[in-house]
Amino acid sequence: MAGLAVRLRELGAEVQVCAPPDEEFAALLAGVGVPLVQAGPAVRPMVTGAARPSPADFPRRVAEIIAAYFDALSAAAEDCDVLVATGLFPSAAGARSVADKLGIRYVYAALQPAVLPSPHHPPHPYPGHPLPPDVTDNRVLWDLDIETMNAVFGVVFNTHRASIGLPPVDNVRDHVLTGRPWLATDPVLDPWQEPSDLDVVQTGAWILPDERPLPAELVEFLDAGAPPVYVGFGSMPMGASKDVAQVAIEAVRAQGRRVLVSQGWADLALIDDKDDCFAVGEVNQQALFGRVAAVVHHGGAGTTTTAARAGAPQVAVPQFVDQPYWARRVSDLGIGTAHDGPTPTFESLSAALRTALTPETRAQAKAVAGRIRADGAAVAAKLLLDPAGNSLDVA
Repeated sequence: MAGLAVRLRELGAEVQVCAPPDEEFAALLAGVGVPLVQAGPAVRPMVTGAARPSPADFPRRVAEIIAAYFDALSAAAEDCDVLVATGLFPSAAGARSVADKLGIRYVYAALQPAVLPSPHHPPHPYPGHPLPPDVTDNRVLWDLDIETMNAVFGVVFNTHRASIGLPPVDNVRDHVLTGRPWLATDPVLDPWQEPSDLDVVQTGAWILPDERPLPAELVEFLDAGAPPVYVGFGSMPMGASKDVAQVAIEAVRAQGRRVLVSQGWADLALIDDKDDCFAVGEVNQQALFGRVAAVVHHGGAGTTTTAARAGAPQVAVPQFVDQPYWARRVSDLGIGTAHDGPTPTFESLSAALRTALTPETRAQAKAVAGRIRADGAAVAAKLLLDPAGNSLDVA
């Protein structure tokens, strides 16, 4: 979203971003001079478990998020021409009601394909609403998903709409996603499959160029030997993080490689003081990934795209939601391996690394890197400012 905001501003638009109050998000937007409108609860405590809601508390938390985003955006969007929503469904639902109330243009943008109805993949199940095991037709499953989304979100969503003078909707999912959602992913990494019941606009990934220099101590470590293997799981808590760090470091060392450990929200740390390992916090991955032997990560859309652009072989250890999809894409493209399951062992990670570190995988990763577009945010910005345009080309 920061990448899109920067491109819009370059085209003369006034832009502000509404996001949770996590310090990482605030720092990112402050770094590019984009105003932040804070809304909703912080994400990190929910992900790491400090404030994770129980199933019984879920409806109340959904109602709070919808109301929080509606309240924050109502004031922020009052003089705006268009509202772009993404992220968790309750926050997008709050944004959709703001657009309805103010009568402004609304665009839903998916940052990964799994949330968009398609005959080529099934929907994700919600707690208490498993997919019926005897149904294999994806179209039928997505029809059932409408019922599930109405059951999970419909009453809360329509209750809030009634409180602000808006009529109820019968299909909360399609009302929020719309019939013409945008897909902000790279078409090489994530080709949207037709036929589809949706008129999907795939813009390419929204990338914010990162100009930050790498820390001097990190550069010194990189220069001191062969390219290391990067290990980091972003915003994933990874359960017993100390065990994960030990497994990863020992598996990388077994391949005769140095190790670069990214702390992330799992709080990964070094297991000893040997000089073949180095730990980093927040860092410019765009600059770093071109200097590593491979990237071991959780399979998030952003990390997968950044590693692919850098031509770095990957080992994706997917945890949930869209991450198994990205892991499969890494494997299908031959640019790395998909770890089987969310919990790596020394044996399983060693096997994945052996494949990722072959010359053949590196050559394929370099070849695919040359096909990935970097102009997705520019494409989206032009479309937002010229909605009648019929082309996705950027002059």
